[in-house]
Amino acid sequence: EALIERGLLLQRIAPHLVHPIRFLYPLRTPLVERLYVGAGMTLYDLFSWTGGRPPGVPHHRHLSRRQLARAMPDLRRDAFLGGLVYSDGQVDDARLVATIARTAVAYGAAVATRVRSDGFLVEDGAVVGVRARDLESGAALEIRARRVVVATGVWTDDTLEAAGAERSIRVRASKGVHLVVPRNRFRSKVGLLLRTEKSVLFVIPWGRHWLIGTTDTDWELDLAHPAATAADIDYLLAHVNAVLATPLTRDDVEGVYAGLRPLLAGESEETSKLSREHLVVHPLPGLVAIAGGKLTTYRVMGEDVIDAAAIGLDGVPASVTTDIPLVGADGYPAARNRRGRIARATGLAPDQIDRLLGRYGALVDDLAALIVERPELAATLPGTDYLGAEAVYAVTHEGALHLDDVLTRRTRISIETWDRGVAAAPVVAGLMGRTLGWDESRVEREIAAYHERVVAERASQDQPDDESADRVRLTARDVLDR
Repeated sequence: EALIERGLLLQRIAPHLVHPIRFLYPLRTPLVERLYVGAGMTLYDLFSWTGGRPPGVPHHRHLSRRQLARAMPDLRRDAFLGGLVYSDGQVDDARLVATIARTAVAYGAAVATRVRSDGFLVEDGAVVGVRARDLESGAALEIRARRVVVATGVWTDDTLEAAGAERSIRVRASKGVHLVVPRNRFRSKVGLLLRTEKSVLFVIPWGRHWLIGTTDTDWELDLAHPAATAADIDYLLAHVNAVLATPLTRDDVEGVYAGLRPLLAGESEETSKLSREHLVVHPLPGLVAIAGGKLTTYRVMGEDVIDAAAIGLDGVPASVTTDIPLVGADGYPAARNRRGRIARATGLAPDQIDRLLGRYGALVDDLAALIVERPELAATLPGTDYLGAEAVYAVTHEGALHLDDVLTRRTRISIETWDRGVAAAPVVAGLMGRTLGWDESRVEREIAAYHERVVAERASQDQPDDESADRVRLTARDVLDR
């Protein structure tokens, strides 16, 4: 299922956001391991054709020790006997989510950010809507619907408990931590996949950086702000250093980020052994819930839960999302062919246009028009590759309301710069303030809240355990609480 969806994303739904990437699986033992892993990758390749269309990426191939050295020159010479290279898809998850939301709006959906569900409207034992609060204005809302869908990830248990539903579904939060290091710290033409005693470790090319991750551990503390610990960072560095000729140190780490996977709870003690499948349930009349799953299969998850919610409703057609490209996908090949013309019109370098195409697809024309209208927005933000135009566009087209929306979600400035975006913060806040009508005190409040967040995150990453890291991370207040 995931491989079929990967093919759809690469070739039809989001070719501007999802790109092929090659990974090296190094071998430690002769013959048997090569046969065993090669057989698995052959099945992987075969499964990718089961959707009735090409997979969108090349099949795997075997490498000798000499070919391995050429593919990844800075791998330890004595670490491996050879390897296999296979292909997968790569995506910026935040870009994908924002683009999905914008596509939904283009087809008539209403999207409300910074609105919190405070409970359910129940009549005659059936759920008929939700009580909600606009966190920006404080206004209380009642939103009525023929069906309510709960898709709240790691908050699923809490949400269903608030509805008074029986626990037909249970979710465990698994913390995953990634490190960001500069691309020049070691040479490789491919990404890297390593087996660990608990799970797997990926080293992923990411623009001018490498992403190294991930961990897979239980998290039972604050769900909104999972915190990485010193132990998490040391674990990742130790495993990647076991195969690198020149080890990485904490000083090589530009950024660190942590997230939570909403895994279906099972009998396994370890979250790494829990299923990544999704489950749809009907806990109450009028209420449908979905939990589990993974990013690659998001479209199938949406199709399954909405089809389930639509049962018994008149006038709701079957899902057609297999054939609906996300905004920016239509016209993307033509936009790539026009990148020289776009570069001349905006004064940007061709590689900057390529980067914008990989983030916005055919919507790059919106950015170009903004730069032509306001040439000063072609300047890069301090310490980053991002343009001022991207910060403004995040507000005008992508729903950003606060400084950390831009620095941590609409862009990756908070993890891709040595100072975690502190130098860029005043510039971005100024651009946002001009667009949203902030006064001087509001601009300063946004900057102060972001600085407080950076200080708390850095300090939490020096703590030895989850409890200490969580306590330190929560010293930073949200901008709405200041």
